[in-house]
Amino acid sequence: ISFYSVYNLFFFTGYDFLSTNTDSLDISIWFNSTYNNNTGVFEMALLRVPRLVNMVSDAYIKFLRGSGAEMLLEYVKDMPKVGSELKLDLSSLLGALFFTWIIELLFPVILTYLVYEKQQKLKIMMKMHGLKAGPYWMITYTYFFALSALYMILFVTFGSLIGLGFFTTNDYSIQIVFYFIYINLQIALAFFAASFLYSVKIATVVGYIYVFGSGLLGAFLLRFFIQDNSFPNGWIVVMEIIPGFSLYRGLYELGQYAFTGTAMGTDGMTWSSLSDPVNGMRTVLIIMVVEWAILLPLAFYLDQVSLLGGGLRKRLLILLKCFKKRAASFRMYSFGRLGSKVIVEMENPDATQEREAVEQLLLEPNANYAIICDNLKKVYHGRDGNPDKLAVRGLSLALPKGQCFGMLGPNGAGKTSFISMMIGLVPPTSGTAYVHGMDIRTDMNEIYTYMGVCPQHDLLWETLTGKEHLLFYGRLKNLKGAELLKATDDSLKSVNLFRGGVGDKQVGKYSGGMKRRLSVAISLIGDPKVVFMDEPSTGLDPASRNSLWSVVKEAKKNRAIILTTHSMEEAEVLCDRLSIFVDGGFQCIGNPKELKARYGGTYVLTITTSPEHEQEVEQLVHRLSPNANRIYHISGTQKFELPKLEVKIASVFHEVETAKCRFSIHAWGLADTTLEDVFIKVAQGAQAFGAFG
Repeated sequence: ISFYSVYNLFFFTGYDFLSTNTDSLDISIWFNSTYNNNTGVFEMALLRVPRLVNMVSDAYIKFLRGSGAEMLLEYVKDMPKVGSELKLDLSSLLGALFFTWIIELLFPVILTYLVYEKQQKLKIMMKMHGLKAGPYWMITYTYFFALSALYMILFVTFGSLIGLGFFTTNDYSIQIVFYFIYINLQIALAFFAASFLYSVKIATVVGYIYVFGSGLLGAFLLRFFIQDNSFPNGWIVVMEIIPGFSLYRGLYELGQYAFTGTAMGTDGMTWSSLSDPVNGMRTVLIIMVVEWAILLPLAFYLDQVSLLGGGLRKRLLILLKCFKKRAASFRMYSFGRLGSKVIVEMENPDATQEREAVEQLLLEPNANYAIICDNLKKVYHGRDGNPDKLAVRGLSLALPKGQCFGMLGPNGAGKTSFISMMIGLVPPTSGTAYVHGMDIRTDMNEIYTYMGVCPQHDLLWETLTGKEHLLFYGRLKNLKGAELLKATDDSLKSVNLFRGGVGDKQVGKYSGGMKRRLSVAISLIGDPKVVFMDEPSTGLDPASRNSLWSVVKEAKKNRAIILTTHSMEEAEVLCDRLSIFVDGGFQCIGNPKELKARYGGTYVLTITTSPEHEQEVEQLVHRLSPNANRIYHISGTQKFELPKLEVKIASVFHEVETAKCRFSIHAWGLADTTLEDVFIKVAQGAQAFGAFG
């Protein structure tokens, strides 16, 4: 009988040598195999039979051959082996990499959704219809948190139900805290990354590269550093600043504790395990909380200082203040420097009159005026040696309620820049504008509640229906209940999207014209006091266009509308006042009849004859009007401008009928000046003056 102690554990063993002699070793061993749950793997091994057999065999050899003899028994196999359960949890060994990928798969989903809203300018549209940054962030963050939390609950529940030790062995409270902190950090990281990305395709690629890259680098780089005791722990902490590495380290620790607990039949990671110096979970939790607290406010700040529609970063607030101090003010007959040129700005009488009206309104405010622009100017600064671009040149405008003001102008004239400043997409370089008395530089959030916008390009969700769009934007305009439903149905009816269930179809299935009509309906829902329409009838067929004009004419009765268009017919039908906008400024302002009378004081006479009679036609015209001007001539067809003061229509008919007796006139016509003629004449004259200057 022997008695020995190992690590304060006492073992009793009995040996029966009665059947043993010098020729054979035949021994029976009795031992106490009882141990408690605190017994480690090493102590358990001492209780196994091979160890005891080795001790007895060594004593037997020394008895026969003397104390110098020694026999070490390398291996003894139990035969037959007692049946036992295989305790090997592969999920704990392989789970760190696999589970990292599973958890991070939500990151590209969140990132692409945020970038999609930015790329499609849906966020801008919501902002322009009154959705402030705080509610947008709260709603979006809550949605993604709920989605992530549901995903993680299913993840842990499924793993537990199928009996993976990775989930069942470790304390669930630690797992809940770890996953809760990480999904918040992942959402904040997606918001932060979205501030720098403007393409869904690029965002998708970046998201999946991050997912698979962080998982693989964690498994084949970070893990080896963790297991290498000679590697400085500080560098591991630095690497864990990357959220993907923090996730991998936490899952790695959970896997290690789960594997050990499964093999030994003990518990996995508990809260007391965090005090273990080799356990990196506590450090990971601290890093993730700190990163979450930093990334979320930083992402919010970057979102607020970005140009939502332009894809360019705003200057820092300090630089903005310095820039505003240097901005020059352009006034009538003022001088300014643009790039390397010196520009002299001389206003035409219409612009001067409008400026004087604005100055008077600023001194004596009138509540009847919805929009007042005071010397509004926008300069786009050149890069890489290019000169600055003056897009809007000190524009002044006074627009009363109940009036539709049309802006005509060639492409690149600055109309969209003016609209962008008025709806808050870009800040003015100098000057300002007032919408119902509120300054666009400081009160834009309040202005949005009074504003409706129909942008040049349709900003719509492809997966929502037309009715859902109107319900959403109606709620932003504080419409509720029956009032909201009635306003939605009335809007759909007004733009012919109500019949046949068209309003209940997804916008992705709409034609271009249907999307355009929906955009107009969105701009008018909620009774906005000011509406900006940028080419609202683009892409519409004649019937839809006439119907849309009726909607706009009805809408302008109690609100101010600024409309840009390339359709002269549309401008004549809808606009109470028109302006021709060229090279960043107004060239003329007035109602359509005034402009045609002022710039179109001529008739246009068109005569088509054989080429050999062209000279006779020219003589005929000069008899009618000595100051006639030929503006077109090709293959016998000639066009002449005849001053109205020199010509009577009856005289024209008499001369043409007389001429028909002398030579053949194939076709002829006399037309009054159209608005299109006025536009071409004014635009060409302004551009020629600008080129000369």
